[in-house]
Amino acid sequence: MSPGAARGGRARGSAPDPAPQTPEGLEFTPVDIGALARIRVRHPEAIAEAAARRVRRELVGERGRLMIVAADHPARGSLGVGGAPLAMANRGDLLERLCLALSRPGVDGVLASADVLDDLLLLGALDGKVVMGSMNRGGLAGAAFELDDRFTGYRPEDIERLGFDAGKLLLRVDYEDPGSLRTLHSAARVVDAMAERRLPVFVEPFLTARDGTGPPRNDLGAEAVTRSIAIASGLAGTSAYTWLKVPVTENPDDMARVMETSTLPAVLLGGDTGGDQEAAYEKWRGALQLPTVQGLVVGRALLYPPDGDVAGAVDTAVGLL
Repeated sequence: MSPGAARGGRARGSAPDPAPQTPEGLEFTPVDIGALARIRVRHPEAIAEAAARRVRRELVGERGRLMIVAADHPARGSLGVGGAPLAMANRGDLLERLCLALSRPGVDGVLASADVLDDLLLLGALDGKVVMGSMNRGGLAGAAFELDDRFTGYRPEDIERLGFDAGKLLLRVDYEDPGSLRTLHSAARVVDAMAERRLPVFVEPFLTARDGTGPPRNDLGAEAVTRSIAIASGLAGTSAYTWLKVPVTENPDDMARVMETSTLPAVLLGGDTGGDQEAAYEKWRGALQLPTVQGLVVGRALLYPPDGDVAGAVDTAVGLL
């Protein structure tokens, strides 16, 4: 079975349910999960073969901006969107949303863990796209060891071998948690290893703290984001291939001052919008005007918008660029 054959088919014996639709009538292309499983059982080498055939492109195209769709949350056990704790758990549904997003004009590529990118390779969805591999997913959401965020995903050598375009790592620093030091040290060595291969690495930094026994919370205040950018920018023996992936601060008016902390190119992350999609667009719109900000890397806000219109959400985000 060739890559792409798992799109548009259905498992034998299944009912021909209508494809989910956006409010504008744009249909998700059905993904045949059974076909993907059969390829994995009988021809696991097809994934590497699809990667080798993939048509590549420059990281940043002629317009000088990046629009990346993110889908690496499930590998950290983070499956919730808004009030739905398992929204991202249905893999077929996620792949259909990703394929629709990647098909929209102006979308440059995708950030995901190996299982998702392997599926997208088999679906033939990554030709001409920027492919970013998620590297450290060991800090499982809600775990006692969450901030000991080890590199359980892509290694630099994997990204190089597969011909992918960049890597991404999460760097959460809690001054009270020793696991943060291990994460900081291993992150620095990964930045070194990526730079040796001349591969960009997107570092997503936060200052984080726990409120008692609760989960760690990222501090989006201006001072905390400023410090996290300074820490991330200074990692490793060179910053030549380092990009930043940063949140918009609690007060969006602080972003101009915060982004003066570093000359490294940066992209804005999306996060959970809390259902207020228009407010998120406005925050991104303002920050995208800053000189070091080169684009957006957004996942749940575009793949699971409150109104269900994936194409509309993606097109609106692209328009901000």
